[in-house]
Amino acid sequence: MLVAVTAVGLAGCASVYNVPLGAVAADTNGVSDIPSYEDDLLLALSFSGGGTRAAAFSFGVLEELDRTRSSAVGTKTLLDRVDFVSVVSGGSITAAYFGLKRRAALDDFRERFLLRNAEEGLKTRISLGNIGRALGGGVNDSQFTDWLDRNLFNGARFEALPDDRRPRVWINASDIYNRTPFVFGKTAFDALCSDIRSYRIAEAVAASAAVPLAFAPIVLETFPGGCSAPLPPWLERVRNDPNAQPLLRSYAEAQARYRDGSMRYVKLLDGGLVDNYGLSGLSIGLLAAQRPYEPLNERQAAKLRRILFLVVDAGRGISGDFVQTLEGPNGVELVSAAADTAIDASVRSSYAAFTALANDWSGKLKRWRCGLSAADRTRLGVGVGWKCGDVAIYVERLGFDRLGPERAGILNAIPTRLSLPPEQVDQLIVGGADALRASKAYQQFRRGL
Repeated sequence: MLVAVTAVGLAGCASVYNVPLGAVAADTNGVSDIPSYEDDLLLALSFSGGGTRAAAFSFGVLEELDRTRSSAVGTKTLLDRVDFVSVVSGGSITAAYFGLKRRAALDDFRERFLLRNAEEGLKTRISLGNIGRALGGGVNDSQFTDWLDRNLFNGARFEALPDDRRPRVWINASDIYNRTPFVFGKTAFDALCSDIRSYRIAEAVAASAAVPLAFAPIVLETFPGGCSAPLPPWLERVRNDPNAQPLLRSYAEAQARYRDGSMRYVKLLDGGLVDNYGLSGLSIGLLAAQRPYEPLNERQAAKLRRILFLVVDAGRGISGDFVQTLEGPNGVELVSAAADTAIDASVRSSYAAFTALANDWSGKLKRWRCGLSAADRTRLGVGVGWKCGDVAIYVERLGFDRLGPERAGILNAIPTRLSLPPEQVDQLIVGGADALRASKAYQQFRRGL
């Protein structure tokens, strides 16, 4: 009874920080969430969830990219040529800081975040009060957001992540009403009639990492009628198509609800609930395409020669000893096992679906390129030696298992917390770099440069 009373007393403390488009000058340039850089290669990454463990492992991948020289104008290494990063939970911390500071992020991210105790100020003990807070919506509300804002992002907002420079960062959370991915970007915020540029980066990262019960949902307000720009045409097309892919259809329905007034608020939790690899948004982009080269533009698609997509996976492996006894699991171990089962099943299907979609898209892209007329080739600026079929796509997952059984076991035993000792942080950073070096896809990609 006391716990229930406590829960009621703690409920209803959520705050909203997004503002309507009417409060700022609306962006009428039609910028999409897809990078528009023209280059002969497209380098994309996704970072999984997993607390500081995921943040450190993905940071190691960035450091290794910075060790590979690049001959392209205006770049020093492959790190400068990362086009976009789609991220979830712990991986979103690394990516958001990289998007904000680019190369300079390598100088101080280890000291400013990885070696810090990001759990300071958080309620982490098991107690009657915290059980009540969990039942009331979440043990912690704005503490982690405020910590990130104060110690890492310094109040930065999305306007500090301009659309005309690398890398574009997609921070993924889970819309727990629509059960769909929520990507912090222009598309979703336009559907809300809200201004993405004025939204705090720390708030988006905290939403992406908001583990249920440990954290209260991050809340966004919808402003139906607050903007005149229509939703993208493909959303209505998909909603009226009974044979549309379920992922695409549910996403289109969610975007429509943001705009039509049927939802007053959007409630967001950890992006890993929907997809711990952060691939769903990319799959939606491919499924929604109406032209063979989309979601890229024509000039990008014509000039591309190499596409590399690396899924950096620091997720939890199999653990526990309850299979050695007749009893169990129970309590916390049961909850953890159930959550891990759901997340693992989701990422397996997400990765398989994305790989299939990427390969199918590659075939469509080649056929479109080879069907271009001489006039089209001139219009798109391709050179004399251009070959229509000279485009290759590489997709690979980088996980602890790429480092051998013994080393994988050591890294997998590191907890997915927001505070780790320095020696474990450094093991993870080196592990990320080594996993990239061992990647066959990365080796093939480099040979084709």
